[in-house]
Amino acid sequence: MSLGDLERGAPVPSATAEVTLRLNAVVVAVHDSTPRLLTVPHRDRLPALPYGLLHDDDRTFTRALRRSVGEQTGLELGYIEQLYTFGDVGREPGETARALSVAYLALVRDAPTQHEARWIDWYDLLPWEDWRDGRPALIDDELIPRLRAWAATDPVEKGRRSERISIVFGLDPAWDNIRVLDRYELLWEADVVSEAVRDRGDASAVTATDDRWQGRPLALDHRRIAATALGRLRGKLTYRPVVFELLPPTFTLRTLQNVVEALSGVSLHTQNFRRLVERGGFVEGTGEIDVQTGGRPAELFRFRPEVLRERPRPGLGISWRS
Repeated sequence: MSLGDLERGAPVPSATAEVTLRLNAVVVAVHDSTPRLLTVPHRDRLPALPYGLLHDDDRTFTRALRRSVGEQTGLELGYIEQLYTFGDVGREPGETARALSVAYLALVRDAPTQHEARWIDWYDLLPWEDWRDGRPALIDDELIPRLRAWAATDPVEKGRRSERISIVFGLDPAWDNIRVLDRYELLWEADVVSEAVRDRGDASAVTATDDRWQGRPLALDHRRIAATALGRLRGKLTYRPVVFELLPPTFTLRTLQNVVEALSGVSLHTQNFRRLVERGGFVEGTGEIDVQTGGRPAELFRFRPEVLRERPRPGLGISWRS
């Protein structure tokens, strides 16, 4: 049992307690320059990540996940990978059984959805993670003062807490884009995000209209799952060419850069980025021109799958420290 469980005052199930198993999907797409997550309605009136249960005829978890997401959203998943298993006590209010969720990261090309599924901006959930226009003012205006006030409430822990704040929010050393989950966990521990208050017993604390600096909440612990996925994806960009799963078969280098910037949350120098992509052998020209760019016509490129055999870790090699 974790410290977080103790702080929540959650009941401790016995060794023979019933366990429920769900599958959750963090389905990611990029529309123009907006990184988006797919959500479905939940009984507590907040958006939730798509979820499902195993059926008797589901031979694998991934088959069950694809089926469930298709039924709820109308989308057919392509690239998926297992993300993490979430099973803290108290994940669901009033639970009588231990609720486990096996979460998956799924990358899709932007597409319309069916039923009541909706795309939402990833940075509406985690606004402090979007540095494309520089360090967000809300970090220093809203988050850091609250975190420091929390650190000061415990004289014994003040030094350790202050050091965590400094490291994960880029005060010293520099901001590390991959520490997404560390930042969310710290904000939760300090009661800065409303889910923390809910998890400690006040269900009325979470609404769909939280202050902008807190970010938009999701049902249950799904914002924690989303933070885990963003950190994983940012890290994966440095050693695997997964970004091309989000692109159409042919694309301009400007479109590719927009997608990388959307996921990493930082702006990149255009010429440096293009030299890195071309020298790394990630793409090849098609000889065709995109005349719908709104400016000078641009050449269309496609991904070179051969790069997967040419290097063991064919990532973009971009530093995410700002």
